[in-house]
Amino acid sequence: MIANPQPQKMSIEQYLDWEPLQDCRYEYVNGEVFAMTGGTIPHNDIVLNFYRALYPHLRSRGCRINVADVKLQVSLESPYYYPDVVVSCDARDLNARKFIQFPKLIIEVLSLGTEAKDRGEKFAFYRTIPNLQEYILIESEKIAVESYRRGEGRMWLYYPYAIGDSITIESIGFSCAIDLIYENVNFEKGV
Repeated sequence: MIANPQPQKMSIEQYLDWEPLQDCRYEYVNGEVFAMTGGTIPHNDIVLNFYRALYPHLRSRGCRINVADVKLQVSLESPYYYPDVVVSCDARDLNARKFIQFPKLIIEVLSLGTEAKDRGEKFAFYRTIPNLQEYILIESEKIAVESYRRGEGRMWLYYPYAIGDSITIESIGFSCAIDLIYENVNFEKGV
């Protein structure tokens, strides 16, 4: 859900003061801001299905789950992103008001316009977050989920899921059928 960068360069302080006054959300990477565009209905349905599945599980564990409109501070220098779903179980994030800093799990729903950025730039930055244990990519045009789980050192372990599989998220002790994530998602081309 990324649009073109805005022309001006900003400091982080300028961005954090300016962005809440805007009509839409903007991500921030190395002094540039990028307007977030709207997603598709299947994209939204997938995010909401994942949220509904995770919320009851996380509520009793002292974790928070947020979707779409919550900013993630990757580092003090840059960038600031808006993941589709972010889970933090760190006490420092429980009362956060402006952004999440210590995510355990990040989920991005892929689209034609965001897939390269989600797999490339964002994952490269996300891997630098010490608390992050899992990064999940969900296809919005077909049933397919990919999970990257932190391993030893700099290693990330890859787990693909397809039709009929059960998705396991070890970092929060959760699993569900992939069908639940895609419940009522329409893949037919239409309006």
